[in-house]
Amino acid sequence: MRAAASKAEVRADDSMVLAGSIGPNFARGQEGELRSTALVIEQGEKLCLVSCDVLMFGRDLIDEVCAEIETRCGIPSQNTLIAATHTHHAPSTVKIHAYDRDEAFCERMKGAILSSVLEADRRLRNSSSADLYLWLGNESSVGQNSRLLMSDGTIHWVGPTEDAVRPTGPFDPDLPVLAFKGQGGKTEAIAFNHSTHNIGRRIVGGRSPGFYGLAAQELERELGATVLFLPGASGSTHNIKLTADEMVLRVKAAVKEALSKAQRRDVSEVRSLKKEFECRVRKFNEKKEEEAVSYYCGKRLKDPQPTIDVFRKMRAELSVHQGETRRTWLQVMLIGDIALVGIPGELFTSLGIEIKRRSPYRYTCVVELANDYIGYIPDERGFDLGGYQVWTGLHSFVERGTGEAIVEEVTRMLSSLSAAS
Repeated sequence: MRAAASKAEVRADDSMVLAGSIGPNFARGQEGELRSTALVIEQGEKLCLVSCDVLMFGRDLIDEVCAEIETRCGIPSQNTLIAATHTHHAPSTVKIHAYDRDEAFCERMKGAILSSVLEADRRLRNSSSADLYLWLGNESSVGQNSRLLMSDGTIHWVGPTEDAVRPTGPFDPDLPVLAFKGQGGKTEAIAFNHSTHNIGRRIVGGRSPGFYGLAAQELERELGATVLFLPGASGSTHNIKLTADEMVLRVKAAVKEALSKAQRRDVSEVRSLKKEFECRVRKFNEKKEEEAVSYYCGKRLKDPQPTIDVFRKMRAELSVHQGETRRTWLQVMLIGDIALVGIPGELFTSLGIEIKRRSPYRYTCVVELANDYIGYIPDERGFDLGGYQVWTGLHSFVERGTGEAIVEEVTRMLSSLSAAS
């Protein structure tokens, strides 16, 4: 096996609207870099993993980049997985809530992705053999299931939590860490996977790769290896109390501990399977949606009307698309006996855990926001309970049962690859 990694900065400025909030906001300054980080692996065939410091991106943009990677590097599009780190502190790359995507930033992001992959592939051609080391680490304190049941039966989104009763779902503390070591045992690249919304920055109002991105960049400087963060199933989990400094510290400590215990894995082959998956835009009751949003915002927000108006406009835009079929990507990638599962949205944690439990591979990493964006992907209980992640809008539009259908399909994909091994 051979492996090589590289990175490229995605340039941004204060004129670009930030994604990650209900209304449009603009940054004042920046911490760290917004970047694309690429890892290319070869064992018989080539795989390409890319981590990009943006909130999310659409299939149109990613399909274009994957086609260019195939043309320039010979890596088949089905062998490339591109994931957004879900930082809430970068310019917008999709139309969501009250803002459009920033086309100039999207072009810069595409250029950075291509540049990072081309350089990683160049380094791969000049590299010798590499070994893969893995440890399933644990970090249980930087996030929690944030869909808290409130005393009035609603599900917490923003506002006070004094009357919270209990979490309504699980938190996944797994932190798998993969390290690729070259000649002399030097670590060339590290990839880690964890499941919390990437919200948290040190500079108030500034652009940032978020606490996971900051941790990755600091680890890179400290360890001398290129570091990729791959987001786990975090559609229902957030940090609620910790500062960015504390989250960065804890993530770095957990990654370093895993690296100290990592054990060599045999990699006899690398493979990838990417399949189109059909989902539908849900049909919704405008009166019930209006009542749910208005009640919560009226009770929990000091100035509820702007937020109510945003959701009203999103539903108006979606109303003509009710029942419409959309096609997206699901992907399963194998590196030896380690499986990566690419999901094109914000998957509820319970569904991510279910994929890992049903996978034929002991080490299975769910990577959300991969290759496309179809919004939040709730489980059945999430739909029953309601809350922000289920309110109809450009952030949440797939019909009930989509999450369970995704679990079934990727389980079949994993079983298919396992049977062919």
